[in-house]
Amino acid sequence: MTRKVNISTDPSIHVQQVSEAVAKRLREARKQQKISLDELARRSGVSKGMVVEIENCNANPSIAILCKVSAALGLSVADVVNVASTPAARLIEAQEIPTLWNGPKGGTARLLAGTAGPNMIELWKWEMKPGEFFESSSHPTGTFELFHVEKGTLKLIIDGVELIINEGSSAIAKTDVPHQYVNGAKSNLIFSMTVAELHQ
Repeated sequence: MTRKVNISTDPSIHVQQVSEAVAKRLREARKQQKISLDELARRSGVSKGMVVEIENCNANPSIAILCKVSAALGLSVADVVNVASTPAARLIEAQEIPTLWNGPKGGTARLLAGTAGPNMIELWKWEMKPGEFFESSSHPTGTFELFHVEKGTLKLIIDGVELIINEGSSAIAKTDVPHQYVNGAKSNLIFSMTVAELHQ
């Protein structure tokens, strides 16, 4: 059975529906694999309290926490929010695409599509308002990201090193170190991003 995350135009409803879908999917995956809450917390490096809150739909986990918990279960974030591809082909309707980050000034990060499992590729669309930024901890070893800036200027900070990506330009970065996306300009920033996590 296909699980859908139905996204409406009300941001509060978006968050609640995505949280409910994430809670259900993680709870089912953990029970199918017969993993205790303590064990999932140990594997993911996320506190047991936070794992419980997520499964009870009492938390709105960050992208970083979703990545850790998903990886500990052998899933991708796309699996958890149900925008992962199947072995053949799958259409993901516009209303199914979840928003997984909301900036303080109205920016968004939407997970457009992704592949299933720990060897994953994800396609993201980011919109950041002037002054907004996003900080991420290290991803698993071997993770890299591809960027293309459609509008504005993206300041990418990788392990303390700054890279300026102007409108129309692209970049590649290894993101198994702490990193940030920053819109330090006075105009809106729109960029697409592909994340690939490939285990040898």
